[in-house]
Amino acid sequence: MIYIKQIRNDLDRDLRQFYPHNIPSIFHLDELNIRKPVTFIVGENGSGKSTLIEAVAINSGFNPEGGGRNFRFDTKQSHSNLFESITLVRGTERNQDGFFLRAESFYNVSSEVERVFEGDEGTLESVYGGNLHERSHGECFLSFFNHRLFGKGLYIFDEPESALSITSQFAMMIKMKELVEKDSQFIIATHSPILLAYPGADIFEVSDRGILPTDYEATDAFKLYHYFLNNYQAMINELGLD
Repeated sequence: MIYIKQIRNDLDRDLRQFYPHNIPSIFHLDELNIRKPVTFIVGENGSGKSTLIEAVAINSGFNPEGGGRNFRFDTKQSHSNLFESITLVRGTERNQDGFFLRAESFYNVSSEVERVFEGDEGTLESVYGGNLHERSHGECFLSFFNHRLFGKGLYIFDEPESALSITSQFAMMIKMKELVEKDSQFIIATHSPILLAYPGADIFEVSDRGILPTDYEATDAFKLYHYFLNNYQAMINELGLD
């Protein structure tokens, strides 16, 4: 299922002079067509991928710090104004579920969940698998994946792998497949070569040239991890760490 078909930057290029509009990838973005239920956005730190993901999430009705549509807490306003010039072209059907998972502020989301369900441990257990603060960071993410997401959803994730081991990333991919089969759409910014291997996904690389489609084995994440694992001692030497 495709709930968001296109991401469009409506700001005239002559006005893209200041942050975040002057980030090269954002400056060159006019429209990005979404064709698959799973779309990955990849790129170096500072390339603009999280800035774009954030703008898409806000325009989808989510809180800038993360959460579902009913989350309206505000710890610190740090989001950019890119969302003001972004337009989302939607499909004919509307998602029934949705969540914006932002790894860097998921602690704040967990605190809000604890506040909302205070005194109602039964519902907290059924919806989130219990108190998220009573788990490790990785266990917290897995509990969220396994309990909170139920399908027919629009799920926007920013670097979800940050708390996950390799085996936990495998578990996440299995859960993603279950949710895609339940008419869900994922838009994910990631550095993970594990997640990027999800079958049939579209991958867009964010760079100074814009936001362009790429193949899995052409991503820096794949190439650098592949090179390191097959030549780790040479890489250690190249880095001057020997």
